[in-house]
Amino acid sequence: MSDAFIEAVLIPGDGIGPEVTGAACRVLQAAAAPIRWIECHAGLAALERNLPVLPEQTVEAIRRTGVALKGPCTTPVGEGFVSVNVQLRKRLDLYAAVRPVRNLPNVPSRFQGVDIVVIRENTEGLYSGIENEVAPGVVTSLKVATERACSRIAAWAFRYAARRGRRRVTVFHKANILKLTDGLFLRCARAVHERYPEIAYDEMIIDAGCMKLVQDPSAFDMLLLENLYGDVVSDLCAGLVGGLGVVPGANIGEDCAVFEAVHGTAPDIAGRGLANPLAVIMSATMMLNHLAETRGREELRRAASRIRTAYDRALAEGLRTRDLGGTLGTAEFTEAVIARLGEPAAG
Repeated sequence: MSDAFIEAVLIPGDGIGPEVTGAACRVLQAAAAPIRWIECHAGLAALERNLPVLPEQTVEAIRRTGVALKGPCTTPVGEGFVSVNVQLRKRLDLYAAVRPVRNLPNVPSRFQGVDIVVIRENTEGLYSGIENEVAPGVVTSLKVATERACSRIAAWAFRYAARRGRRRVTVFHKANILKLTDGLFLRCARAVHERYPEIAYDEMIIDAGCMKLVQDPSAFDMLLLENLYGDVVSDLCAGLVGGLGVVPGANIGEDCAVFEAVHGTAPDIAGRGLANPLAVIMSATMMLNHLAETRGREELRRAASRIRTAYDRALAEGLRTRDLGGTLGTAEFTEAVIARLGEPAAG
């Protein structure tokens, strides 16, 4: 086991962000994960320090370390403010959004047996932001698809499937109507699949796919989607297992990765010790697994496994925050997870 620490950026965020990211940091420390945090700011926390919503020093710190754990950030409503998340994705070319969705023990849900990974292309599609008013009362929005972006997200998804032992990749699309853009996405996915014959592949028109998801989500393994579809479907999938409070997320590029819970800042409960830190803790375990793969540090994978086992145990024993029907606050749930970590594995 290496004694060297790995530097990672911590963006506490706004609202409940500092509480839930602080809880995640405590869990990682208790699990003996060798992470040294560099605290940076974004959103309102940056504006309060007379900085832009996404300061250059925050971006540069992520570029230098290659990894960040991020709390929810507020982008003020008004002219001139671009979403912190959109800026991060564009500045760091974080083209793969990854959302693992699975049932957790003792978390109320309409379904059981859900274990889906949603892979969303993060840089183009209708979210390219190219809109024009071509005449009074007439607005157009341009959907962009490039062979480069479609091919690299498909390649990322199939590599992930091969590494993680996933059995099938399903593309949701609307190529029956959007024959050029969604058609290109499909052609690129099919071409990449030819390099991975051991992984099953299929395609579904998105409206039929969404109906099937809410009928029997256990029928799906991995979903591959363009930007807008991925945004909508990933939240739909979170709703199948208890909501955004129990689902982690990551935005990954060739050189950098930002891990975050995708829930909001919940300013109504900020500072009251009520927030559920689980989604950020889960995102932090994703970060550890990512670092284990990219840095060759197996002790990080072991720490991630211990954390996952600990929060599963806590939930199975009925230890839940109020949003999940329990009675625990942020600190109490964090302590419950830490108490179930056990001893660090040897080596």
